[in-house]
Amino acid sequence: MTIIDKIKAFKQKSNLTKHEHLVLGTIEAIDDGILRRDDKMPSINLMIKESGYSRKTIYDAYEELKNRGLIESKMGKGYFVSSDQTTIIRNVALLLFTFQRFQQEFYNAFRKELGDKFRIDVYFHHNNMDVFQSILANIKSRYGYYVIAPIQDKTLVPILEQFDHKRMLIVDRYLPLDQKYSFISQEFEDSIYSKLIDLIPFIKKYKAFIMYFKPNSILPAEILHAFKRFSDKYEVNGIVEEAYPLGSVQKENLYFCVDDNTLWDLLRDASQKEYEIGKDVGVLSLDDHIVKEMIHGGITTISSDFKEMGRKAAKQIKSGTVTREFMSLSLLQRNSL
Repeated sequence: MTIIDKIKAFKQKSNLTKHEHLVLGTIEAIDDGILRRDDKMPSINLMIKESGYSRKTIYDAYEELKNRGLIESKMGKGYFVSSDQTTIIRNVALLLFTFQRFQQEFYNAFRKELGDKFRIDVYFHHNNMDVFQSILANIKSRYGYYVIAPIQDKTLVPILEQFDHKRMLIVDRYLPLDQKYSFISQEFEDSIYSKLIDLIPFIKKYKAFIMYFKPNSILPAEILHAFKRFSDKYEVNGIVEEAYPLGSVQKENLYFCVDDNTLWDLLRDASQKEYEIGKDVGVLSLDDHIVKEMIHGGITTISSDFKEMGRKAAKQIKSGTVTREFMSLSLLQRNSL
């Protein structure tokens, strides 16, 4: 028996559409071992000849099978079986920066909301352009849906716009793609600026407000813009340094640590000098973490709700709607100021 035989068997069931004949016949052929992984599918021309269905009907059925992750197209070679997991509704490629704590929170919420009928393959680009572009080239046309946390480089826009807008969602960072593309991204500048305003009574307690921000940082430049804008507007002694020199923590300073390595070094130095966090030294951090809630009576953070972002991303995939949303950051005020 062949895949064509399976499809013809479904043709006898009048309650099914031609599209369903093709999809269900292929799935049954895979389940019965008639088609195995890496086997070549009948070409569209052959399928037209053997089934009598139109080119569009067959093409649409092949696209659904691609979206489910069951087949893939190879340029100039045709369609091939890529998976035997026929109970999966859709295969999803998730491309993130790194697997840090907040990315893990995003993934766990995303995974839970999608449910068991979606398979997720996770990739990391580590903010490396060559790695990012290589991953995109390797995963293109292999998945039913793509969720991508992009590097914020506008040269990537035409590359990303090669993906079907109905099958891709941009998350975390923002890139100005065509309006038909969906995104759920963090909004940095206005959010951080407004949270700093909320903290003015605490910030004014300190002689200097110091932020460490490396040139060409992987962090959005909007964070730096918000800090400078706030310092100028409210006449705060705002100082930007490229890196934290070990052992340099001083009393009566407030430190804004936008990366966790700086935060841990500063807290260690403060402990060694027996400085009390929130009294001798102020500390503000970007991106929340359960450890930040627990240490030194709690570290104040400005952070996105990555769990909510993960849930929103999963719901967008399941609904198929267009989503264009900036998520504001939240202030989690604790004892470190």
